[in-house]
Amino acid sequence: MRSPHTGLAQRTTLQLLVRTDFGEFKLPAVNIAIALSSLRQPFKQALHTAARLGAKGVEIDARNMLRPEELSDTGLRQLRKMMNDLDLRVAAIRFPTRRGYDVLQDLDRRIAATKAAMRMAYRLGARVLINAVGHVPQESSHPGYEQLASSLTDLARYGQHVGAMLACETGSEPAPRLNQLLTDLPEQAIGVAFNPGNLIVNDFYDEDSIVASAARTLVVIARDGVRDLARGRGIEVPLGRGSAEFARVLGVLEEQQYRDWFVIDRIESRDPVTEIGHAVSYLQSL
Repeated sequence: MRSPHTGLAQRTTLQLLVRTDFGEFKLPAVNIAIALSSLRQPFKQALHTAARLGAKGVEIDARNMLRPEELSDTGLRQLRKMMNDLDLRVAAIRFPTRRGYDVLQDLDRRIAATKAAMRMAYRLGARVLINAVGHVPQESSHPGYEQLASSLTDLARYGQHVGAMLACETGSEPAPRLNQLLTDLPEQAIGVAFNPGNLIVNDFYDEDSIVASAARTLVVIARDGVRDLARGRGIEVPLGRGSAEFARVLGVLEEQQYRDWFVIDRIESRDPVTEIGHAVSYLQSL
């Protein structure tokens, strides 16, 4: 099977030059992006903040921040100029739907809206659209499993046509179960948005989660968490202070020659700008 790291999901590599006793070699650096919604600022202000914090890319919420129908040709040119001036790229588009693609209610409209967001991603130079696609049942014979597979197959085919791939965000089930679903699809132009924080919060995380997901990972959501035994689930914490083993994540992904984005996404924070700035420094230190 061809790796999803080729083809539609084109890679841009930032390189660090390292000198050793044996000469020089190139070590890939971490491509850091910030989810603009995490900054809780107006769109233009958030772009400037992301650049100031040291990010090279941003994730744009296409449902709550900048909708596809609002992006005219003139607006696209203006946005591109602003991004170029700030030395930023659109790492990914996020399109959070109220229901998963396994739920029949309003499914046709939900899929049509997702396709519009995929077109928007391509126009902005992003090759990845992120969404939590729905709960994956344990049994492949379950009606929800079959419906989810059918919806994702449709979106995978459309992604091949338009030039932007859907990345299914981890968290609603153990990572191997989601990856098995994707393996079962007849169309392979679809991947994973690996989010260890989500897995921790929902008590599905273990150190092998990234192993199960690595070959299909199109983007990493840099979010952290710890288990809270009193609550029976995990809680989000600042990046680097939780159970997510980002050094291991980097190591496993390097075996797949992963050169794509680590998107910092901080949902619960009293001081998001400061914490996201620390998160940028943490990822750079790795």
